Amino acid sequence: MDIAENAALVVVDVQKGFEELGFWGERNNPEADDNIAALIDAWQASGRPVVFVRHDSSGPRSPLRTGYQGNDFKEYVQERRGRGPGAELLVTKTVNSAFLGTPDLGAWLTAQGITQIVVAGIQTNMCAETTARMGGNLGYDVLFAYDATYTFGLEGPFGWRRSAEELAQASAVSLHGGGFARVVTTKEIVGAAGG
Repeated sequence: MDIAENAALVVVDVQKGFEELGFWGERNNPEADDNIAALIDAWQASGRPVVFVRHDSSGPRSPLRTGYQGNDFKEYVQERRGRGPGAELLVTKTVNSAFLGTPDLGAWLTAQGITQIVVAGIQTNMCAETTARMGGNLGYDVLFAYDATYTFGLEGPFGWRRSAEELAQASAVSLHGGGFARVVTTKEIVGAAGG
């Protein structure tokens, strides 16, 4: 696996509100936060660009709503912002895809000459997956850091309920099998990035 010298790490919605398990339910992958931190460290150490994405929910009861402490980045992300020598961007959004936020992520990547992105963050099957899918549709070479994401169980139509792990695996299969992204591990990415 080749990691471009200017590949951008896109860190999606690693916010304090996702710690409120009473709202979200049971999560999977307890190692995700350590893996996200390792990716940020590797990117900053190599001088590669990092994009921090924050979801500003308009839902009045959402733990990610603006003006509420849950909207803030988790401490380990906040303390790493601005630490690397590479380019850094903050994107805020109100929908799933980081490509539909402010400022325009696609325009920024184009201006920087970036064609490869690594997606990590929360939730695997929501904003991380949607960002990866849209990145693939827009022609980017997308690497999805599967073990640097996590999600929560969910109920859908017809009384169907799927656990967080089932949903995460389904996302990985859809992204990888559908050709939207290459689903890989943090260790593989960090190794290929020279970290």
